Order: sequence, then structure tokens, then C-alpha cells
Amino acid sequence: MTSRVPVVGGNWKMNLDLASAAELADDIVAGLGASELQCDVMLFPPFPYLHTVGKILGHHAVLLGAQNVWTEANGAYTGEVSTSMLHDLATTVVLVGHSERRHVIGEDDALVARKVRAALAADLRVVLCVGETLDQRHAGQTETVVLGQIRSGLSDVTVPEMARVVIAYEPVWAIGTGATATPEDAQAVHASIRAWISDRFGAATGAATRIQYGGSVTPRNAAELFAQPDIDGGLIGGASLKADAFLAIVRAAISTP
Repeated sequence: MTSRVPVVGGNWKMNLDLASAAELADDIVAGLGASELQCDVMLFPPFPYLHTVGKILGHHAVLLGAQNVWTEANGAYTGEVSTSMLHDLATTVVLVGHSERRHVIGEDDALVARKVRAALAADLRVVLCVGETLDQRHAGQTETVVLGQIRSGLSDVTVPEMARVVIAYEPVWAIGTGATATPEDAQAVHASIRAWISDRFGAATGAATRIQYGGSVTPRNAAELFAQPDIDGGLIGGASLKADAFLAIVRAAISTP
């Protein structure tokens, strides 16, 4: 990493019950000391727990995030959640384009781009997730796929809005599998992403944009990943469900030069 402030997000996915979500949030807040102010920390609980977790986060520096959002302000969209509903719950950041939304739910690049646009227009922060499948990786298509997803996702984003965008590179083959890209392989993809952003939005924006790695990050491998010059923290899945593990990853992000 460089002078960019690291960012670590905990994506709880469809896990926990209300009591355990509250306990986990309590433990994370309690474990964060003054040094953690050097890192942006985000928690993404399931929708039903946003209110409870948000009350626990309160005035702490931890950002409350949503795992998804819809493109329209209101209407006949059964099961969806609008940006205004997220604002009502003091949510400030939203995941868009997570691989499970793309590959399990079937969201395509066009829908992801519309969600990015809706979230930014509503003054939310966005974590735009991109990544290739194992077949695409074996076919040598990693850069083509990843940059194509970024090109589409950021197609209607302005330079000023990029200050509210974080990119999360999450190789699909590494999510929840225990496998992870080597630090060098992850760095190569992150460097390509940063170069594309610099070409599209200017060198200053490229240098300032934070790019997370997501894909089986653990306390054991976090420091080595975060030591790479273009890896600015992590989007954490399984390890974020245990306060000690998540806090160890946050501290790795802070302590890595």
C-alpha cells in the first residue's frame, strides 16, 4: 500500500441470527482502538440486521454497509431495497456487483452499472466488485474480464464521484474456497485496474482510488497481500464472522507499509 488509507470490509453474507449479529458487531467495535482510525472499516450485515447493527455502531467510525441495492427509488419491485430505505437506516456504503450476485442471482454488467449510478446519485459510497471465474482465468482472460466489468460498472461515473468508489477485486475461484491468488498475481490485476482508472479518470484519481482484494483473506495471509503496492485492504467474507480474525486483518492493513 501507499499513502492511501486502507479499507477493510466485512461481508457477512446470509449468515448469523439477530443475537449473534449484535454480538459480533459489539465485539468488533470493542476491539477497535484509536489506531484503527487509520483504516476505514465497513460492515455489511444482512438486510434484516441493519437497524440493530447500525445502533451498535452508533457514533463509532465503523461504516454501516448494505450488501445490495435496487436501481429505482420506489415501485413494484418485490423483495428489493431502495437507496432511500438504506439512508433511513443510516447506511452509508453499498456493495455492488458481488460475484454471488453476478453468478448465483444472475446480475449482468448492465444492471450492475445501473446500481452503481443509483447509489452514487443518492450520495452513497460504492464498493464495486469485479473478478474472473476459474475457467476465465485458465483461458488467460482475467484482465479482459475484470477490466470489462470495471469499464461497464464505471461507465456513467464522474471524476468527483470516484472519491466515493472503492474497487474490490475478488477472483471468483478464490471466494469461500480457501484458495487465494498469490500476492504477486493479485498485485498484477490490481495494477491493471489502477492503470485503467488512471487512463479513464486521470492519474490523480488513479493514484487515489482504493482497490481491495477479496478472496479467502485470513489473518495468516493478510499482511503479505496488503504489502503489495496496489492492494489497499480487503473485502472479507468468512473471516469477518469471527471478531478476532476480522480485527487481526484490520490491524494487518494498518501495520503494513
